Amino acid sequence: MRVIILTTSVYGTTGHHLPALHQSKDVEIAMVVVSQGQVTSRKKQILKRIRKILKIGLRGAMNGIRMRKWYSEDINKYCKIENAEAYCATHNIPFKRVPSTNSEETIRLFTESHADVGLSLGNGYISGKVFKIPKWGMLNIHHEILPQYQNAQSIIWQLYNGSSDTGYTIHKIDKHIDSGEILLQEKLPIVFRETLEDTVAYNYARLFDASAEGLVRVLQNFEQYFSIAKPQGKGTSYTTPSYMQFLEIKRQFEKLKKQRTGK
Repeated sequence: MRVIILTTSVYGTTGHHLPALHQSKDVEIAMVVVSQGQVTSRKKQILKRIRKILKIGLRGAMNGIRMRKWYSEDINKYCKIENAEAYCATHNIPFKRVPSTNSEETIRLFTESHADVGLSLGNGYISGKVFKIPKWGMLNIHHEILPQYQNAQSIIWQLYNGSSDTGYTIHKIDKHIDSGEILLQEKLPIVFRETLEDTVAYNYARLFDASAEGLVRVLQNFEQYFSIAKPQGKGTSYTTPSYMQFLEIKRQFEKLKKQRTGK
């Protein structure tokens, strides 16, 4: 299976999953393409941010910035994340940077790669001009259960809803975000740590490890998984929690932790 990877970071999911993909005898990495996030319309970007702040409040937005660390630096304690650019250089894997995810340069590289399937490992919206190029389209890994947790940050919204489970979903990319047909989905019980932030980081790392293994399995048996892909149905979409929602997440965390650990 010849794949092309599209991402916005040399770390994160790409830095973690790249070695597992490279080491699989059934996967050939045609190229890793990193979007530099060039903004095509500053006005649209500003309006989008304003709408989000109006929805979740200023304290919610500031808290969202604080939470980013939980999903980035903090997970390094629990799983190994390479620098994808350095890994590609060491293993002679073609590596390219493009101005933006849906740029003409991205389209050109995807076309020239002659990939069987594209992999989205940490992106926002991907245009049909990109995801339709590979023979079998593109797949995305969403580190939560779909369709119940579309566009949701991992673990925290499960806690908000009083759930002790998390999971990941490998699905086709279509014209919407996190809405394509599901090829593989697995649930994991949340392991409760002393604090909310450590619980998020620890379980997010577990999701990384599990989804890397799951992605390799899908690619090794692609036609089988592709043939049984199922539509999601109606889903629920999330965004960064407001400050009041965050307080509820913390309350539910303490309640569920006590139920599961007695502490």
